[in-house]
Amino acid sequence: MSPPAPATIRDLLSYRIHRLANALSRGAARRYRRDFGVSLMEWRILALLGGFAPLTLRDLARESGLDKAQASRAVKALVARGLVERAAGADAREVALRLSPEGARVQDGLMQAARERDAAFRGALPAETLAVLEEAIRVLQAEARRQTPKG
Repeated sequence: MSPPAPATIRDLLSYRIHRLANALSRGAARRYRRDFGVSLMEWRILALLGGFAPLTLRDLARESGLDKAQASRAVKALVARGLVERAAGADAREVALRLSPEGARVQDGLMQAARERDAAFRGALPAETLAVLEEAIRVLQAEARRQTPKG
């Protein structure tokens, strides 16, 4: 037997997941701003560069889920603060981005805070529920990619 069809937007699975993601992001944004002086966008960039540098602005925008203009503004602010460095990329038209030593220090603290938050969220669920959630996320991501028009 299938569950009843959603009656309002509040009943849509995608809307509920969106609301959850926003709540998770708001909490992270407050902590990262308070403890490290970075925005959520800047945190994503620092975390990605900490794990995958060097990255071009285009790759960074794609990986972070930001449009290129948003990523560019955030990178510019991080460069001005001495947290990110620019270097010539393999392609002369692209700039390779990486963390400065100070950026690496900040990113280490951010990742520790992120791991603490992640552990708290995981700890709120029984192991069996967490396993089901992990599988559900994998399946929903695949379905979302399938439903995204190629363009």
